[in-house]
Amino acid sequence: MRAVVQRVSQAEIEVEGDVIARMSAGLLVLVGVGIRDEIRDALELARKLVGLRVFEDEAGRMNRSLLEVGGRLGLVSQFTLYGDVRKGRRPFFGEAAAPDRARLLFDRLRLACEASGVSVVTGRFGARMKVSLVNEGPVTILLDTQRAF
Repeated sequence: MRAVVQRVSQAEIEVEGDVIARMSAGLLVLVGVGIRDEIRDALELARKLVGLRVFEDEAGRMNRSLLEVGGRLGLVSQFTLYGDVRKGRRPFFGEAAAPDRARLLFDRLRLACEASGVSVVTGRFGARMKVSLVNEGPVTILLDTQRAF
């Protein structure tokens, strides 16, 4: 699974003109599911997201996790994270998981994060969404459970 993790002060997800999710400080994460991903990848990514130390401590160092600061977690499914443009200009999505498989693993990720005590909001799987956010720092981290980068 691939993730683009952004530390935010606020974020909002809109579908067809309706705001379906809104969050204050925390992490907004764009999540892509690949064809090689398994449940263990969802669980690994959940552990990483919940424990990622990207929030400042009293000394101003990135040393606190989402749990420690009581932040929220926003998860947005985004198959385009598997867009391959190494050959040409049109993305090839052959490494992205099929929608049914991706939904299953995305849901496992959400459930694992919730089980760890984090408040989670999500977009709508498969919908065309408008995601707005205020990136704090800015802090943006790339994660890949297959260690592609």
